[in-house]
Amino acid sequence: MSDITELVQRYLTAWNTTDAGARAALVAELFTEDAEYTDPLVSVRGHAGLDATIAAVQAQFAGLEFRLGGAVDANHHIARFTWHLGAPDAEPLVIGFDVAALAADGRIERVYGFLDQVPAGL
Repeated sequence: MSDITELVQRYLTAWNTTDAGARAALVAELFTEDAEYTDPLVSVRGHAGLDATIAAVQAQFAGLEFRLGGAVDANHHIARFTWHLGAPDAEPLVIGFDVAALAADGRIERVYGFLDQVPAGL
């Protein structure tokens, strides 16, 4: 379980990494080449799509950071976890949860994201 929790922490680190080169390296390390990411606002496949999605979210929510909202729940090759997006040391602006499926090599091959709390107007 700790390996999956560490993977989820690194996943959130990728979402917080604003340096394009460092973020691309994290995406390549964490995700399979044909990984899929789907949430209510976007559905992308592959490293380039994932990286572009993360960059767009960072542009929309500049200065905010993702952090783990509780314990990671996992079984077999599936993990689910709540995340918070907000200013450091402040109440989260957005709360959601993701379900991630891992490939045999331990990298993420699919993420399904859900939004639980979104401020009006976003």
